[in-house]
Order: sequence, then C-alpha cells, then structure tokens
Amino acid sequence: MIARDLAPLLRRAAATMPVVTLTGPRQSGKTTLCRTLFPGHAYRTLAGPDARTFALNDPRSFLGELPEGAVIDEIQRAPDLLSCLQGIVDDDPAPGRWILAGSQDLLLLESIGQSLAGRTALYELLPLTWGEIRRFAHPPASLDEALFTGGYPRILDQTLDPTAFLREYIGTYLARDVRTILNVGDLTTFQRFLGSCARRTGQLLNYSSLANDCGITQPTARRWVDVLETSFIVFRLPAFHGNIRKRLVKAPKLYFCDTGLVCWLLGIHELRQLRSHPLRGPIFETWVVSEALKNRANLAGRGKSALRATEYDLGKVSADCCADAAGASSE
Repeated sequence: MIARDLAPLLRRAAATMPVVTLTGPRQSGKTTLCRTLFPGHAYRTLAGPDARTFALNDPRSFLGELPEGAVIDEIQRAPDLLSCLQGIVDDDPAPGRWILAGSQDLLLLESIGQSLAGRTALYELLPLTWGEIRRFAHPPASLDEALFTGGYPRILDQTLDPTAFLREYIGTYLARDVRTILNVGDLTTFQRFLGSCARRTGQLLNYSSLANDCGITQPTARRWVDVLETSFIVFRLPAFHGNIRKRLVKAPKLYFCDTGLVCWLLGIHELRQLRSHPLRGPIFETWVVSEALKNRANLAGRGKSALRATEYDLGKVSADCCADAAGASSE
C-alpha cells in the first residue's frame, strides 16, 4: 500500500494526544493506515457480531482487556465505549494509546463531542488524491481514466474493475449505512435519489427538483442529502461571493467526493462512454473541486470543517474551473 498524505499528521497527533480518531467513507483506507502507522497496537474491529456484542453489553470489560491501548475499528457501532474510554484516558492520559476509526461522521462526532472533547485529535481520510494515486505502480494513464477510476484505494492497489467494485460498494452502502443512519424503507427510491444527485454534480443544489425527480417531499430530499454528506458520499460547497451575507443566502453547489462513483451512478460503465458523455464537464469540475477538498483535508486534518473555514478558496476553485470543465467536455 502506498504512503498516505495524512500519515504525518496522525503521527504528530499520536505523540501528544491520548486518543486519535480517524473518520472517512468506507473503503478509503482507514484500517490499513491505522494498522500501518501503529503496528505495535492491538487491533479490534466492531464489524463482527461477537466483538460488537461484547463491546455493547460490557464496554468496561472490553476495554479492560486492552491495558496498553489499541486500534479500535468501526467505533461508531458501540458509542458507549467512548464514555468508558473517557474515564480511562482521564486516569492515564499517555499519548497515542488509543486509535479510533469509523465512518458515519455525524453519529461519531455526536458521541465524541459528549465523551472525548479535548481528549482526542480528529481527522478525516477521504479517497485518494491525484498525488497519492500516482504512487501506485499502474496509475491511470489519462484524465478520462482518472475520472472513471476514482480514488478508492482497493481499485488501484488490486487493479480491480471500477464498475464491479463500485456496484458492490453502493450495494453495501445501501444495505448497511443507509439503514443505520436513516430508516429508509424504500431503498430503490433512495438509489434513484443517488442517481439524481449524480446528474446534478457540480450544479446548484435544488431540493425541490431533486424531490420531484424521485416522488418524495422536499424535507425528505434535504434529509437524504444530509445522509449522503454524513457518510462522505457528497459534500455541499457554499456559494462563492465577496459579500458574506450573500454567501449565506445563495444556494450551495453539490459535489461528490469521488468521480468514479459519479460515473457508475450515471451508467458510465466503460471508459469509452465517458469521452463523449454530456456530463463529462461537470464530472471534471467535480474532480477538480474534490481534489481541493481532499488536499485541504490532508493538510488541515478536517476536510468538511476545512471546507467551511475556507469556502472562499474552494468556491473560487469551482468558479475558475467551470470554463476548463466546459472545454474538457468538448474535447
């Protein structure tokens, strides 16, 4: 596996903070990164039913079996662990003992805010940047291939077919994360909603139009976009304007964190389809803006927090790349 740009930040944090928490989308490389950086730590994952049941029913005993600390994966599945961990950290605040990893950002942040505020350093690991992708033995050979492949590490590390990988990724996402974060009864409608969002990547976010496309209410569309952002599928870019008040009033733009996922949702399952696709320009714009977001996250540690703090810079990136995107789509 290649070196990740976020690694130096995690090492520095582990040298000063008792807990380091890493969030991000599924398959972004969180587990691999944590186990690579902290090979001397015990490793526990709460993905399996046995470990999760133990952690939920008796969190003190679960942590008691790890006196030297550990890397604990899928931590969002047992939020009560964080309350017990608070007492352990207060008794022994030795730096770098506990490394926590998990997805579903909102749920995890709520638990951390209640239990580990001031005790943990919090970082986001998003899909690969272009600089990271080029470290693989066989990186994409063209812009179109880069857009089509996306940035999930397993695709490049194991030279997988992006279409097959992303099909399974969406299936797992719908079956697990959507049911966990939000009680969506009709997953077919939610998947259609995902496709509607993909058709609007790089565009102003219009909840009414999204709702009409899928036969749902506008409040439901807002809630579902929140779910997609919570699970690191999309992000909203605030309006770019010199007047701060107008930034708050104007509609944000909607972007996906990964262009490979956009291509799959749009039905682009072969590279040749992308070259003449009418949405190639918005897909390229999504790639540019998501690169800015991912690089900002790797430098500042928090992608979406950094996005809110630097909306002027990323908004300018979006505005400046629109002409380039239009040109790319006509090549």
